[in-house]
Amino acid sequence: MVPKLPEQEHPQQAFGWAARDDSGVLSPFTFSRRATGEKDVCFKVLYCGMCHSDLHMVKNEWGNSTYPLVPGHEIVGLVTEVGSKVEKFNVGDKVGVGCMVGSCHSCHNCTNNLENYCPEMILTYSAKYYDGTTTYGGYSNIMVADEHFIVRIPDTLPLDATAPLLCAGITVYSPLKHYGLDKPGMHVGVVGLGGLGHMAVKFAKAMGVKVTVISTSPSKKQEAVEHLGADSFLVSRDQDQMKAAMGTMDGIIDTVSAMHPLMPLIGLLKTNGKLVLVGAPEKPLELPAFPLLMGRKMVGGSAIGGMKETQEMIDFAAKHNITADIEVIPMKYVNTAMERILKADVRYRFVIDIGNTISSAH
Repeated sequence: MVPKLPEQEHPQQAFGWAARDDSGVLSPFTFSRRATGEKDVCFKVLYCGMCHSDLHMVKNEWGNSTYPLVPGHEIVGLVTEVGSKVEKFNVGDKVGVGCMVGSCHSCHNCTNNLENYCPEMILTYSAKYYDGTTTYGGYSNIMVADEHFIVRIPDTLPLDATAPLLCAGITVYSPLKHYGLDKPGMHVGVVGLGGLGHMAVKFAKAMGVKVTVISTSPSKKQEAVEHLGADSFLVSRDQDQMKAAMGTMDGIIDTVSAMHPLMPLIGLLKTNGKLVLVGAPEKPLELPAFPLLMGRKMVGGSAIGGMKETQEMIDFAAKHNITADIEVIPMKYVNTAMERILKADVRYRFVIDIGNTISSAH
């Protein structure tokens, strides 16, 4: 059987930008989306955030990319059609889709609202859907997803600056909650002040937590304290500063995706402190046992959140007026933006203005 071309696979015509190979260069791409099924929500994409993992994926740096690849899993827009059995959404609603569009719905994780840990979780792009077709992400004009994986966006939140919450936001909100680092008066460190780090500062502050930003660049101090509202700032390369802060933190959210030493971070923790990794370095990090033993400390990890928690996070953001700091770009700027993400030259998230610029970028 001859495989169908992407634009002939499904009935709904769609247009996006895709990488064709591991050069990672994105260019216009015509494909198709499935018809809106009875439990599906179809929406016009207005904005899509650019996550660091989009960069890894277009270049196949994790070895699991399938081409053509349409990236994007911080997708927001307006509902244009709902299936006959959809209960939670109506045409015109503001909605979003994050990192996943499917799971098995029956395993232990799924039944406990942890679809993000389902062994059969289906990623929003570069994965296989139930029908065997490839999933395509949000660098595109329309999106169709099962209502279970759709998030409602409250009217008070601006769509462009809310898009990054669907990945960066939930990635830091979930571990703050799960590891009990959300209690007022606690002291939490945030390592790295990028897309994830700046969201961690905002959410932790809204939870009433004392926040210290830990960074290799002294130049970020003013930004962290004056603009984002962190209580203090530690230069991780400054031995004296690090020594003075030893044993003072209840927990640390480590957002760094590059190789970096964990030993100094473990030293900052109080007895029973928790170091939680949300960044994903390509090589294994070195983990010494002694500092963990001497203080009953723990190193954990966390990946996005389930759908119930993702909605809870968005509602919390609306209540506390939390949005990402963004630079809005036109679709045709996307390859330059990828190069800038590689150099960490963005404060703190690029968001593509899909609604206004995707068609003119043909």
